Amino acid sequence: MQLSLLNENNLVAATEWLADRDEALANVVQRYGPPPLWARKPDFSTLVHIILEQQVSLASANAAFKRLQTALGEISPERFLTLDDEQLRQIGFSRQKSGYARDLAHHVLDGRLNFSSLTQLPDGEVRQQLTRIKGIGDWTADIYLSECLLRPDILPKGDIAMLEAFRVLKNLPKRPEHSIFEEMTAHWRPLRSVGARLLWHFYLCERTK
Repeated sequence: MQLSLLNENNLVAATEWLADRDEALANVVQRYGPPPLWARKPDFSTLVHIILEQQVSLASANAAFKRLQTALGEISPERFLTLDDEQLRQIGFSRQKSGYARDLAHHVLDGRLNFSSLTQLPDGEVRQQLTRIKGIGDWTADIYLSECLLRPDILPKGDIAMLEAFRVLKNLPKRPEHSIFEEMTAHWRPLRSVGARLLWHFYLCERTK
C-alpha cells in the first residue's frame, strides 16, 4: 500500500493493511481501534513544542508550551527572541532548550530554514535540514516528519514509548536497539509511521486503564 501522505481519510485503511501483516498490531486494533492521526502544524511553534518534549513527559512539555502561548500569544521567531533567560526558565525551558529554540528562531529569521520548502523535500533531505540546527537530533526531526509533514514511513529514532510498547507486544526481554527495531518492523514498510502510531496508541491506552 503506497501513500504519499497520511490523512484522516487513509489512516484506517493503512491501519488495516498493517494489522493484516502483524499479529501484535492486529491485537492493538482489536482492543483499542485505529490510532489518532496526531497531525500538527508544520511551523515554528510546533517545532519549539517538539523541542520541549525532548526527554520529558508529554504532560510536562504541554504545560510549558501552554505557558509559552500565554506569554507570547502567537509563537513566532520574532516574539520568542524577546524572552530573556529568566522568563524562559519560568515557562519551563532548561538552559539547553532555551538555546536550542533561540538557534531555531535565528535559522528561520535569516532564511536558513524555510518551513514551506520542507514540504517539497524527500524525507532524508528534511532530516538533513533540521538536524543541522543545534539541539535538533534524529528523534525531533523524525517526529516533525511523521506528525507535521505526515510522511507515511517514519520510525522516530529512540522513542521510548514506542519501543516500550513494542517490547510488551512482542514479549521481548528488553527494548530493542533502533537497528534491531528496524529489522523487526521491515514488514511494516512503507507505512511505518502508522505502525509507530499504533504503538503510541497502545502505550497511552494501557497507561489510562
